[in-house]
Amino acid sequence: MVTDDRSRELAELLASDLDAGFTELVRTHAGAVHTFLYRVSGSATEADDLGQDTFLRAYAALRGYDAGRRRSLQPRPWLITIAANVWRNHVRSRVRRPVSAVSVEDAYEWWPDTRPGPEEHAATAEDRRLLVAALLKLPEHHQIPVVLRHVIGMSYAEVAEVQGCAVGTAKAQVSRGLEQLRRILAAQ
Repeated sequence: MVTDDRSRELAELLASDLDAGFTELVRTHAGAVHTFLYRVSGSATEADDLGQDTFLRAYAALRGYDAGRRRSLQPRPWLITIAANVWRNHVRSRVRRPVSAVSVEDAYEWWPDTRPGPEEHAATAEDRRLLVAALLKLPEHHQIPVVLRHVIGMSYAEVAEVQGCAVGTAKAQVSRGLEQLRRILAAQ
């Protein structure tokens, strides 16, 4: 988790030295961006490609910002907002030009297993497969807030910033998403 002090230091570095600051931005937040994109897409390959696009767009935007604007950034929510927009654009273009993707059944294998033992591994792998499949069934307006809050670990304030809504609305989106996720999992 990135602290507020670390976020301020990073924003200050971006304001004073864009290239060094951007390198640190990528080092610090690439994992969160990739995790978010992986959980909403279900594909590690897509997450890699979309993550690169996210950081390209972020760098282009930062080059257009003055030092004051860079200094006032909240880097993680700002990057995740860009990633969410990249994902939405990708979904829109995929609807127009369908491509074959990695199946959910294949995607669950990339979720790391931390439990030992073959029986536990089999049960955990099946649980993960069901959870990934259920997450992918959620509508975008529920899927993204649930992933941001419970996979990425963002605060409700950060989720609200990414979603462009009030904190109460973000809490409601997460709650409704979890409720719908529970219904999907119960039906399975």
